[in-house]
Amino acid sequence: MPLFPKSLLAGAAILSASLAAPAFAACRDVSHLGEDYLACSFDPAANDIRLYNKDQAGVPFKSFKALSLELRQRDEYLVFAMNGGMYHEDLSPVGLHVEDGGEQAPLNTNSGWGNFHMLPNAVFYVGDGKAGVMAAEAYRAAGIKPRFATQSGPMLVIDGALHPRFLPDSDSLKTRNGVGVTKSGEVVFAVSKRPVRFHDFATLFRDALDCPNALFLDGTISSLYAPEINRQDRLFPLGPIIAVVARFPR
Repeated sequence: MPLFPKSLLAGAAILSASLAAPAFAACRDVSHLGEDYLACSFDPAANDIRLYNKDQAGVPFKSFKALSLELRQRDEYLVFAMNGGMYHEDLSPVGLHVEDGGEQAPLNTNSGWGNFHMLPNAVFYVGDGKAGVMAAEAYRAAGIKPRFATQSGPMLVIDGALHPRFLPDSDSLKTRNGVGVTKSGEVVFAVSKRPVRFHDFATLFRDALDCPNALFLDGTISSLYAPEINRQDRLFPLGPIIAVVARFPR
């Protein structure tokens, strides 16, 4: 067996580790306007960002644990996950839901009540190593064919402007989670640690996270799976799930 300098062996070990490990940015605490948030960033060109709703038997996953168990059967694992949009009582998506290029639920531009219909709502989509957040009508007109997509509402930040219905002195305080895409193309997921108003949550994405476009995902049920910080929320049944997935090294 040939001998190599220790420096060369150390370099090889670091290279091997970097190839085996998923390329993602650590979750971090962010303070904004006197409130605390958790934000997690991912490069869609280096990370596999997906959408899930039902398992192979056609049953909603309902939890991060159930999704994780099915992924393990394919030699894959969860790096990160977050509830990914609003859903009906049967846990089916209220709006657009695309998995592996297949449309599981259509774009919803109907009028109605509630946060989803606080127009404009929007689509978060991923494909070809890129991601975006786009108002639903603009998304339809653009003819985008994503690999994964979910629709929710309201849109938090619209080309750098806040949603026009957000009030800086609103008394509607909820735990909130959402997703935005930075000017450099990174995907940022964020969740509030305490109840906050829409206005403050939107300015978090625009002013602190550098996202010219961002989308509200949901309120009270905001849930997160982030093993790097030992967090696995399991209080509520989940509909659509956004997941960052990696393969076990072989």
